[in-house]
Amino acid sequence: MIEIKEKFSIKKYNTFGFDVTCSYFSTFSTVEELKELIIIHKNNNYPLMVLGGGSNILFTTDYKGLIIQSIIKGVEVISETDQYVDVRVGSGENWDEFVEYCVQHDWSGIENLSLIPGFVGTCPIQNIGAYGVEVKNVINKVETLEIDTLKKHEFTNPECKFGYRDSIFKRDLKSKHIITHVHFRLNKKHEFVLNYGNLKDELQKYDSISLKAIRQAVIDIRNSKLPKPEEMGNAGSFFKNPEISLETFEYVKKSYSDIPFYPQGENRVKIPAGWLIEQSGWKGRSIGNAGVHNKQALVLVNLGNATGNEVLNLAKEIQNSVNQKFGIQLEMEVNVV
Repeated sequence: MIEIKEKFSIKKYNTFGFDVTCSYFSTFSTVEELKELIIIHKNNNYPLMVLGGGSNILFTTDYKGLIIQSIIKGVEVISETDQYVDVRVGSGENWDEFVEYCVQHDWSGIENLSLIPGFVGTCPIQNIGAYGVEVKNVINKVETLEIDTLKKHEFTNPECKFGYRDSIFKRDLKSKHIITHVHFRLNKKHEFVLNYGNLKDELQKYDSISLKAIRQAVIDIRNSKLPKPEEMGNAGSFFKNPEISLETFEYVKKSYSDIPFYPQGENRVKIPAGWLIEQSGWKGRSIGNAGVHNKQALVLVNLGNATGNEVLNLAKEIQNSVNQKFGIQLEMEVNVV
């Protein structure tokens, strides 16, 4: 049975820890409950927002409408062979707990994505990725409920139109479909992805390579350079790593011969946004109550009582600095509300 709360504080529901409220708040544990909430939204003409783990969102004001959050649970094995296992996972499952579950069951494919905050239902929207792996590599299909028609839909991997931190759910279908379940194909015969520098170095500490070793190495790396949201509000990586033309890269390299880069094919190169921000002098700096983390320049933090607008203004200052210095425009990874 659904319960709608009024004038609800979402301070604990966003990882920046902004003390903002929404007019109405509710959760849904089944598709039928989700349908009920959508009908209430339509009948009352409330603006509607679906909130995941609150880890990729920047609230700059109170939300004048209805916020709903999935608590649909369950990890169900659909089919399996000697090589792989197909699982259907509820959108309200905690992402990192699901990764741990897979590692415990000796299923590979997402161990590099350990400790990424958020829910399973939000991972396809952003096409989350880390340490050389993107979630699109293991997603079979995505189940949704269409808001206008209340009809269920299934999107195959190609239909999701995955890109770098991107998908059809972030563009064409934004605010049109709500994800209820995600299907993953995970491997029983392991093919480890270990070509990411930091990860490769960290794994030197282990006697042998295993799913548990990779997961622990990723966790150790992330804990060493990323602040825990409960200790210092943040949304993880605030900016996307920009892809630039080979021509632009060669021009920048003339002045910065040590610039790190990752070839993307088709005369494109990806540059770490954190490096650009650090070279622009922002690492460890702050404006008011908003700051740049002193160990990872890609992470903007709430130093105490920051507002969303303070963080947004800091982000814009950083964008301007990087653009002036390198001629590269950083794009925010977080969603601004």
